[in-house]
This record gives sequence, structure tokens and C-alpha cells, in this order.
Amino acid sequence: MAAMITYDPFRNFRSLQHEINRLFERDLDDSSGMMTQWPLRVDIREDEQHILIKADVPGMEQKDITVNVDNGRLTIAGERKFEDEKNQENYHRVERSYGRFSRTFQLPNTTDVNAIQASYKNGVLEVMLPKREEAKPRAIQVKVA
Repeated sequence: MAAMITYDPFRNFRSLQHEINRLFERDLDDSSGMMTQWPLRVDIREDEQHILIKADVPGMEQKDITVNVDNGRLTIAGERKFEDEKNQENYHRVERSYGRFSRTFQLPNTTDVNAIQASYKNGVLEVMLPKREEAKPRAIQVKVA
């Protein structure tokens, strides 16, 4: 008796989708299979006084992270190195991201670029973007004539 094969019209589509997702999620170094670039994940919050960017960069040292402002753009970049490159073949699975990362943001014209501050604690980088005084909301008193 012959085995019955179920036709799946979306099988090839799912395979293609998987391959496209894999390409966009990783930039692999062909020689080692290790990631050479990883996406920097951020949260951005704004209030009347400033904009706050929080970026997850766990397991890094402050010296391996750079924050630059140039021509109205803020760039956060760095590199996380693989800890045990000599014994790489002994690993069963490597899922954490290693290698370079970079993320650039266009700053709003309300940003006081001379007062930007960055701090790093517990694997989280915080970049504080204060707003210029003239950009902050203010109340205007209405006079009665």
C-alpha cells in the first residue's frame, strides 16, 4: 500500500519566509558561523523636558560602547567579543549575539546637543537628550483688556 502524502500549498512559502527572516536577523561570518553584527534594541521615551533612549547592551564594558553626535545624528555603536574563541568548538549552542553593532537616530531640532548625557548601568545604556529652552512648552498668561 502506498503512503499518502498531504499537499501543503504554503510549504514553499514558509520555507522562503524562514530564509528571508534568517537573512535579516543575522550577518554571519562565513568562517566561524558567529554573528558579526547584531541589532541594538532600544526604548525611546519623551516628556516636556527631554528625550530618553534606553538601549540593552548586556555583558559589555563601558569602554566598548561609543555614543557620538554628528550633523544632527546620534550614533550608538560598539562591539561585544566572543569570550572563549579558543574553545569555540566545545560549545553545543551559541545563541547570544556577538560582534559589532551600530544604530543611528536623527535628532529632532529641539535637542540641545551640547547637553546630551550618557550613562551605563546593569547592562542598560541611557542617553538623555535635553530639549532646548525655547522648545520646551510654556504657559502664556492671557491679559484682560
